[in-house]
Parts: sequence; C-alpha cells; structure tokens
Amino acid sequence: MYLILPLVVLGIVIAALVDIIGSDQGRIRHLDKTLWLLIVILLPLVGSIVWFAIGRERPQVVDRGSFGDPRRRETPVPLPSSSSTEREIEALEREIRDSENEDRIRRLEAELRARDLEN
Repeated sequence: MYLILPLVVLGIVIAALVDIIGSDQGRIRHLDKTLWLLIVILLPLVGSIVWFAIGRERPQVVDRGSFGDPRRRETPVPLPSSSSTEREIEALEREIRDSENEDRIRRLEAELRARDLEN
C-alpha cells in the first residue's frame, strides 16, 4: 500500500523525461530542453506536472474523417430571416399561379381545337 504513491510519482517522472527527450526543440515552450530535464530531475513531481502543464506544445487535432453519418460533422444551416422567407413564399405563389395559368391555357387551346374539328 505504501508503495503505490512512489510508483505513481516514478511513473509520472519517467513519462515526463521520455516526453522531453523525445520532443523536438521546436515543440518545447518557455525553456530549453536541457533546462526542462534539469527541472524534472531536481523537482521530480512538481517539475513533471509543470512540464505537462506548460512545457510542451499541445498536439494539433487532426480530422481523420467521421464515423457513421457524415451529416453529424456538418455545420448547421442558419435559419432564413423572415423577410427572405416571405420572398420565397411570394415566389412560390407566383410559380403556382403561372403553372395554373399554363394549365388553363392548355385546356382552352384543347377546347378550341375540338371546336375547330367539329366545324
């Protein structure tokens, strides 16, 4: 039981040392790589926590595609404003009226043809 805490601290220190040694100099923030190594060696727990908190640059999140339905990743479409909705309704009503007028014209033309055939 008394061995668990020192093993956890040792694991954190080893992880910090391995991370520092394996990191490129460009990915280390605030201090030089050797200074970070000295801090972690001289102040094991505190140095490791500080290293993981502020010493290294956070890795960039890489989009590896979506799993499942791709629509979950899409940005939501903003709702149209009321004025654009009213314009769309007016345009639809105009289209319906035009369609009804074209149907009426076709019927009347058909009636005229039928009358011409009778005479």
